[in-house]
Amino acid sequence: MRITAVTCVKNEGPFLLEWIAWQRLIGVTGLLVYSNDCSDGTDRLLDGLAAHGVLHHLPNPASGRNYQMEALKACRQEALVRQADWVWIADVDEFLNIHTGDHTIPALIAACGDPQAISVHFQFFGNDGVTRFEDRPVIAQFTRCHDPDIWNGQLAIEVKTLVRRDFPLRYYGAHRPFFGKGLAAAQRPRWCDGSGRAVPQRFLMAANPRRIRRFPARGARHHATLNHYALRSLDSYLVKTDRGDVNRAHRAFDDSYWRERADTAWQDLSIRRLLPALEAGIAKLKALPGIAALHEAAVAAHRARAGALLAQEGPRQLAAQLRRSPPLPEAETALLVRLGVPPEAVATGAFR
Repeated sequence: MRITAVTCVKNEGPFLLEWIAWQRLIGVTGLLVYSNDCSDGTDRLLDGLAAHGVLHHLPNPASGRNYQMEALKACRQEALVRQADWVWIADVDEFLNIHTGDHTIPALIAACGDPQAISVHFQFFGNDGVTRFEDRPVIAQFTRCHDPDIWNGQLAIEVKTLVRRDFPLRYYGAHRPFFGKGLAAAQRPRWCDGSGRAVPQRFLMAANPRRIRRFPARGARHHATLNHYALRSLDSYLVKTDRGDVNRAHRAFDDSYWRERADTAWQDLSIRRLLPALEAGIAKLKALPGIAALHEAAVAAHRARAGALLAQEGPRQLAAQLRRSPPLPEAETALLVRLGVPPEAVATGAFR
């Protein structure tokens, strides 16, 4: 089975080897990576990996700021995508955590009955008080997340989607594919969630503009979860705020973005079952000539940028503000206060 993963990156150098090793571990056979405006050596590391045949690296084709959508439009012309049986579009902080069979994408597809699309819900893993960047697997450092069934006061949670070759594709979206609105009912794709259940009809038809990339997560994670490490360490978050969004102009990674993803009420260690295999995969990549040095250069650049930011008043104030942030998203904090939980208990998490 040919499975191609497509991603867009900017200044993700320290995290690339882990993500690439993870994709290979879960059954991805081809990697197509677009990069833009890198200043930490991400592009050089990708070129090195491409020279060893690990992946295909291209400059992002976007002429403006719509990097991801332009890349997803262009990727359809690439052989890795055209010849793939399945396409998986994900970011470098997203890890598909498969709970069934041998924990690979083919096992997930089989468990779901071989549909034409599988949408897997995000599970946002919080910072959990980790301040300093460490050059070791992210999946080993961050184990706490929100209640899997509710995020930011909502039952509907965003998804990412595996897409089979015969999906009646109009275009790829970052979270889900789209088919033509005039498609006859009999031609609509067989599309399921991470438990193998049919996705809601309104999601299938993109009938609600506010819900085109999300639907209720309850009961939808039996076969798979999408672990999303959007915050990582405080150091890395500051570098992320400095970098800006790889896909959208004028998006602020501020305290509200942090608070929406910092809930650590739940612990999920399931992804660690593959940690030894992941570490072996990372070591194998580092053993390729030149790759370990390129990785170390990206790590050094990341640390240097974090240090430079903390020497500035604005980022230093943001870091202090994030350390003081309540452990829940604003929507859930407000709900608890309305329910009578004392504000000081909400702020410290003492109500749990």
